[in-house]
Amino acid sequence: MIIALGCEVTEVRKTGESREGRPDAESWDATITLTNEGAKRAVIRSGHLEKYNERQYILLDQDVDADFFNEEEVYTTNLKSRIAEVEEERDFLIAIGDVVVVSDSGVTLFTDTLSWDNLREKVYTENSVVFITESQDTLYGVGFESDVELDNWKILRPTGVFHEDKDEK
Repeated sequence: MIIALGCEVTEVRKTGESREGRPDAESWDATITLTNEGAKRAVIRSGHLEKYNERQYILLDQDVDADFFNEEEVYTTNLKSRIAEVEEERDFLIAIGDVVVVSDSGVTLFTDTLSWDNLREKVYTENSVVFITESQDTLYGVGFESDVELDNWKILRPTGVFHEDKDEK
């Protein structure tokens, strides 16, 4: 995975304080690009980024806005969340807080957390979900798995009341 960071040079103050536990790099209005075998798979923007080199970890902690792309680098899906964590070694992103995913096909997913495994090209959560289909059906459940495009999805434990339309019998 290649990650491109945009950084801003700021004045360094010598305070004599330890750097332990602090990020190795910080950036504001940051954009990172995640790739898989050289192909662009995600472009992620955030108001603030902290990068920790030793842990191979990135924290995006202000208004995350991510665009996802298929194998041909064609835009497929947008994700918004309050924060996100990127584990660089595993090519793994976890979106946290008011997660909303909208695909270019018109489906929308709402949940509290969502994991994206770039290597397996899957998104999933164990949390409660609200899923709105292309035909505007609203589905509820706990647990969700899908491809990144939200084309092949399943709600693991559906909840709610379903009514069959008399014309569909």
